[in-house]
Amino acid sequence: MVKFRFYCPIEVRYGDLDPQWHVNNAKFNTYLEHARLSYWQALGIFDGASFFDLGLIVADVHVSYLAQINLGQKVRVGVRVARIGNKSITFEYLVEDQTTGQALATAETVMVAYDYHGHHSMRVPEEWRLRISNYEGLELRAPQS
Repeated sequence: MVKFRFYCPIEVRYGDLDPQWHVNNAKFNTYLEHARLSYWQALGIFDGASFFDLGLIVADVHVSYLAQINLGQKVRVGVRVARIGNKSITFEYLVEDQTTGQALATAETVMVAYDYHGHHSMRVPEEWRLRISNYEGLELRAPQS
């Protein structure tokens, strides 16, 4: 299994539950989003001050649900960058029980570097590549065009 250096704790709220009394599948995406934003802030790429400076937009999401999550369960989401392309970044996630380590879901999102002011995609900035590769301990340089 892939190792994660970054984990974000998630508080399971009553409003996350569906009529079967476990976390609704749609809330998993909210957990991923929260963890990804926390990762981005921890690396100093986004300061949280302006949404327009976030620099990423979702292009694709895949979630594999492995077990239900219940109210009061201690959950955390592991986040890592698996690939950086010219204009996209692929994130991988592990949603797990914080106490037992049981995998509850795995996921992947492809995010496009995006200029919200100009309303267009952009190349992944070199500063992002450096911060991510230094943090992850990986060589994540731009592919040759």
